[in-house]
Amino acid sequence: MIEQLIIWSVRNRALVLVLATMLTLAGTWLMDRLSLDAVPDLSDVQVIIRATHHGHAPQVVEDQVTYPLATAMLAAPGARAVRAYSFTGDAYIYVIFEDGTDPYWARTRVLEALSEIRERLPADAKIVLGPDASGVGWIYQYALVDRTGKHDLADLRTLQDWFLRYELTSVPGVAEVATLGGMEKQYEVRLDPMRMEREELNYHQIRHAIADAAQEVSGSMLEIAEAEYLLRGKGYLRGIEDIKRVPLLSRWDFSAVPRVGDIASVVEAPRSRRGIAELDGKGETVGGIVVMRHDENALAIIERIEARLKELAGSLPEGVEVVETYNRAQLIKRAVNTLSHRLLEEFFAVVLVCAAFLLHLRSSLIIVISLPIGILAAFVVMALQGITANIMSLGGIAIAIGAMVDATIVMIENVHKRMEGQQVLPDSPLFIDALVEVGRPLFISLLIITVSFIPIFALEAQEGRMFAPLAYTKTYAMAAAAGISVTLVPALIAYLVRGRIRREADNPLNRWLMAAYRPVINASLRHPLPTLMIAVLLVASTVLPWRQLGVEFMPSLNEGDLLYMPSTMPGLSAGKAAELLQQTDRMILTVPEVEQVSGKIGRAETATDPAPLTMIETTIRLKPESEWREGMTLATIRDALDEAVQVPGLTNTWLMPISARIDMLATGIRTPVGIKVAGPDLEVIEKLGQQIERVVADVPGTRSAFAERVDSARYIDIEMNPESAALYGVSVGDVQEVVRTAVGGEDVAWTIEGRERYPVRLRMAPRFRESLARIAQIPVDTKRGLVPLGDVAEIVIHDGPAMIKSENARLNGWTYIDISGTDVGTWLTEAGARVASEVEIPAGYSLTWSGQHEYLERVTQRLTVIVPLTLGLILVLLYINFRNLTEALMVMLVLPLALVGGIWLLWLLDYHLSVAVAVGFIAVAGVAAEFGVVMLVYLDTAVHNARPQGRKALNAAIVEGALQRLRPKAMTATVIIAGLLPILLGGGTGSEVMKRIAAPMVGGMITAPLVSMVLLPVLYSLWQQSMLPAQQPGSPDSPAETADSN
Repeated sequence: MIEQLIIWSVRNRALVLVLATMLTLAGTWLMDRLSLDAVPDLSDVQVIIRATHHGHAPQVVEDQVTYPLATAMLAAPGARAVRAYSFTGDAYIYVIFEDGTDPYWARTRVLEALSEIRERLPADAKIVLGPDASGVGWIYQYALVDRTGKHDLADLRTLQDWFLRYELTSVPGVAEVATLGGMEKQYEVRLDPMRMEREELNYHQIRHAIADAAQEVSGSMLEIAEAEYLLRGKGYLRGIEDIKRVPLLSRWDFSAVPRVGDIASVVEAPRSRRGIAELDGKGETVGGIVVMRHDENALAIIERIEARLKELAGSLPEGVEVVETYNRAQLIKRAVNTLSHRLLEEFFAVVLVCAAFLLHLRSSLIIVISLPIGILAAFVVMALQGITANIMSLGGIAIAIGAMVDATIVMIENVHKRMEGQQVLPDSPLFIDALVEVGRPLFISLLIITVSFIPIFALEAQEGRMFAPLAYTKTYAMAAAAGISVTLVPALIAYLVRGRIRREADNPLNRWLMAAYRPVINASLRHPLPTLMIAVLLVASTVLPWRQLGVEFMPSLNEGDLLYMPSTMPGLSAGKAAELLQQTDRMILTVPEVEQVSGKIGRAETATDPAPLTMIETTIRLKPESEWREGMTLATIRDALDEAVQVPGLTNTWLMPISARIDMLATGIRTPVGIKVAGPDLEVIEKLGQQIERVVADVPGTRSAFAERVDSARYIDIEMNPESAALYGVSVGDVQEVVRTAVGGEDVAWTIEGRERYPVRLRMAPRFRESLARIAQIPVDTKRGLVPLGDVAEIVIHDGPAMIKSENARLNGWTYIDISGTDVGTWLTEAGARVASEVEIPAGYSLTWSGQHEYLERVTQRLTVIVPLTLGLILVLLYINFRNLTEALMVMLVLPLALVGGIWLLWLLDYHLSVAVAVGFIAVAGVAAEFGVVMLVYLDTAVHNARPQGRKALNAAIVEGALQRLRPKAMTATVIIAGLLPILLGGGTGSEVMKRIAAPMVGGMITAPLVSMVLLPVLYSLWQQSMLPAQQPGSPDSPAETADSN
């Protein structure tokens, strides 16, 4: 079938060129419409539930809201894990689904589960789903800055909440615009208990009076005098004066009816804050976070956001401007430009190498034409499948270019050999035979390279999502190369390979190669056993560097920005948090390489941010590398930042923004390694965490270790005294109402001021709740009249949780560990042994290593199963090609030697073993298998044509076949190395990952050709010798004669 396709393509070459032109136009059109991003979306499929239970402590939220929701979500179809966080008044439940789950199907299943459990939750608990965004949805952040000083934080917050937020949310592709920091406006009704007692009013009466006054009704319509009138009962509260005038009708007589303003002061005050924003150490500001919808084009959305902000600039108050604090577009453009330049460099390197070896310009044009078409064909499939153009998808094409042109090189070179010194017409049998001879094995070889990437497709979770685009695009590129090699390439050869073709020996480069190679192959065939011993020793030599290679999950990707994420001790107030944030931002800005510092402590108003008030997340924008001090690198900048930021109680952690957020959502752990302790008692969990912190802090390579203080916040507990309650005739509910409303405060209504909405909060005046003694004097309405709260309840201070974490409905405490100066694998081995020997885990508690350890274990288990299966499938394909098990086993046997160069190069470059390195080894193994297949085809042809009857004649035929393969093999190896060297030696965004993929391939391309050019001929010779007819002693080709002659 393949042979017939090649013949058809040559005879219908004009039609093939027309089809190729159509493919080119389609690829060009679709390439411009590809979605662009820096990295693939590595986040899990997740649905976020945000539950609001205003005024309630974390333990109450956990018991009444979080735990029922978490247990219900565990039963959701496809749910893999449920991670929950309980704060004061808020709960966040992250339902993580199995890979491949449709996110909108997952949201539907969560909604079904919510409808079933809603009746078991408190009536005043508000349950909403988070935005349909992925874990890498934070694509753009900004801050509102007032240069005139005329607008305070409340004004800026109002501008963000009621103007900018809605304008930007309307931009296509935006799921949500979250507000961060500032002062959220509210009206606070501050009660005076003495005035309440004088007017004989209680909290319940005041609450209902304000709520009733904040309503409007509609009475349909009336028809009067042939006209329609809409009926409306006005009643909205629109400000402080309206609230003050609300009548309190608990009693009515002919005297004046008391108003809210008579028994309370009504003031405009900020709401309690759980998130603070700061810019450049100059003080608090208001920020906004643009969250991208799932599966959208990040770069296109950012461009729309920037355009919309320019349009809105004229609508902002005088002196107020929007300052960009994070923009992923810069990272995206750097990543795509880096890979685009590498592709161009590879392309020119390929053309120059082919021209140098063939000395035939028109033959080089075949590669110039066919290679871009193959790449465009890959783009077509990418666009149809919805794969974004990022460093991994473009990297797949980059590492495939060398193998893509191999088939073209072999075909051109084979035609050159047949046409040397003679004129051959494109439709002649000789020309067709030259193409058909290598067409089938080349097609099978490219298929083997494609199959070799099955282990990458089999990866799961974060590593699978990271490398799947690379595997897809490399597969598509190789599939396109396979198709083009038997269609377009034969047609182009028929058009362009004409005229006088120089003999191979006319090229000085080829003559030098043949002169160098001939004695090597002759010596190897004369001494097969020493050759095999050298091969075994080469493989054995890799034991030394292999044992010294470290292990990591993935090299850190330089995103151009840094994220400073320390944790503070619990119990931090909002005011102190703002002070601490400004202090650290000023320290960071002292490092000369830092351009801008955008500080964040606590959480933004979004379900995608469950950060407590003790968590700092400061985005650090670095200056361009050209402006760095001489000798400064990202590592030295981190060291400089570590020296600059020295705050007691803060454990410094410097991360990359995207990878940190992905890790936090995938495992909950923001550092490279984390330890999770689960159990029933938070106090025990905290003690175990502190013990683990002390143990791992002494492990070599530990940069920082911090165990969360899960039970170290301070609580004012108001505990009911049953005897006193019975004596005064007061119920628990009455006392709880005082605690909730008078002390904690309660939203009882909302004002409607144009398009703006502000809460009205009922609460005791500050002077009545500023100490335990004052709280004890707050009156409680009983059957015996008003009595102090302290008479019916005990008021004490206890320690308790500031935040409660749970995973799969089990209470958790986490230890965050950052490492440096060593690899993750080595550190985990040492730390794991120490924790196991020095930390005793009580019954009912469990310890789980998380972060990169979790990823490494998963990858190892997966590849242990998939790699052997893939090798078996490759063996089957080899057998199908050769129809001979011996030759198939030869190719499989020599593959380990092809990897030797890659292992040594990794050791020389001081790279650790990682998933990226594994991808490189898989790629080079596929190419090495292809080398072996084509070499054996040449050897089979040479031996078949020579029909040797003795060892000497056999070796002569093998040498002849190997020499025929020399030029295409040298061309292919040189093309692959020349194409990958720009990746290996270059820099730019994404180079950290791409270098790890390229290194095994470059090193492998040094040893893989030796395998196919030396070791395979030796094995082939030994195999063919076993099938030679027995020779009579004294005959010219007898073993004895041959041995003596040698």
